[in-house]
Amino acid sequence: MRYALAMDVIALTRKLVDIESITGNEAAVGEALYHELCRLGYQARKMPVDGDRFNVLATHPEHPHPAAVFSTHMDTVPPFIPSSEDTLKIYGRGSCDAKGIIAVQIAAAERLRQEEIYVGLLFVVGEERDSQGAKQANEHPIGARFLINGEPTENHLALASKGTLRIELIASGRMAHSAYPELGESAIDKLLVALTRLRAMPLPASEGIGPCTFNIGLIEGGRAPNVIPDFAKAHLLYRLVGPTEDLRRQIVETAAGLATVDFYLEIPFMRFRSVDGWPTMIAAFTTDIPALTAWGEPLLVGPGSIHVAHTDGEYVEKKQLAEAVDIYCGLTKKLLNP
Repeated sequence: MRYALAMDVIALTRKLVDIESITGNEAAVGEALYHELCRLGYQARKMPVDGDRFNVLATHPEHPHPAAVFSTHMDTVPPFIPSSEDTLKIYGRGSCDAKGIIAVQIAAAERLRQEEIYVGLLFVVGEERDSQGAKQANEHPIGARFLINGEPTENHLALASKGTLRIELIASGRMAHSAYPELGESAIDKLLVALTRLRAMPLPASEGIGPCTFNIGLIEGGRAPNVIPDFAKAHLLYRLVGPTEDLRRQIVETAAGLATVDFYLEIPFMRFRSVDGWPTMIAAFTTDIPALTAWGEPLLVGPGSIHVAHTDGEYVEKKQLAEAVDIYCGLTKKLLNP
């Protein structure tokens, strides 16, 4: 069976969407992909990550070190949403981010194989949380010259992708009875002031890329409504457009005296090459690419819109899936035979 036809890509997309694979629970979809790739004649192997989680790497048996590798991730954000479709679209969690892309990459690899052009396939776990699968894969490269990574870019070639800086902001106080607030010290009040100052802090911008942005994603704290809170914390996420040394310093100075700052994850801002004849875009999101530095020069392209990813109405257009097969094939030929 071949997945070079658009309707077969649609069927595989729906099959993958219907396997729940929220980050941390990717084993079942990994098994499905492993068996499918073996059935298609690839030399597939499981790359252990942790527990029962694993990446899937597939190459042609006679070409174990291809010049180009297609890659994307198997995990999704919650909640699980099964697949459905209408005339134009496939719906469901992962339809565009990134199970439709998995189906497209397999289809493109199959079409290229018919032309005796052999690419690798690398499907990883954990992209939506900490890129743990990509980090593990980076310890076992296969000598590829190019890594074509798939994320929803509406089939435009990304010229850059923003980085990520995740922060835990922690405020401490002193408990007291709420009838006597003067006897306590509210950690929540401190945290609110710190967040207000951080929201007002100017953020850097990069010409042609846009501004650094930030989001207050989680807030928690306190004991009960009648207790002056002794602790409070918030999780913040900055979308990066350059180096972080100055930004980190400004954040610490802005929160000083109110809260401590723990910088617990950074994924750097990345720029990519352009290719003549391909439309381009700037990705305001982060990918696994910074964690796959040993897998060749990176490019970023895929079907679907990031604007509907992570939403309850996530979908991918069937037309974009079909077009993406052509794009992956054409881009590979262009890179290997410039």
